[in-house]
Amino acid sequence: MIATILLAAAAPDAGGGFGMFLPMVLIIVVFYFFMIRPQVKKQKDQKKYVTELKKGDKIVTNAGMHGKIAEVGESTFLIETEGGGKIRHEKSSISLEASKALNTPPPVKVEKVEAKSDAKAKA
Repeated sequence: MIATILLAAAAPDAGGGFGMFLPMVLIIVVFYFFMIRPQVKKQKDQKKYVTELKKGDKIVTNAGMHGKIAEVGESTFLIETEGGGKIRHEKSSISLEASKALNTPPPVKVEKVEAKSDAKAKA
């Protein structure tokens, strides 16, 4: 009788093996979709943005330096600063978010003109 109890306690359930790994698999899937995939997409966007930059584009480096591209090299940019100086930077040092914000024009406010109410006010 004691032997049967020990054997029953030692033997795992038939479906218990997969049930043990299911939480680990779910954690890995969630980690992939919330951490790895967005980072890979951001890196692709950064690389695409840097390859599309050309002479005359306004940029901001990761260090916060503002300037215009004066020359495009194989792996570097020659950046002309506002003070007239020129500095060579690696292409990887260009900030995607800050440069896009710099090049995006500010939103234009559109005011509604009510001609009828103005005409009544003048009369």
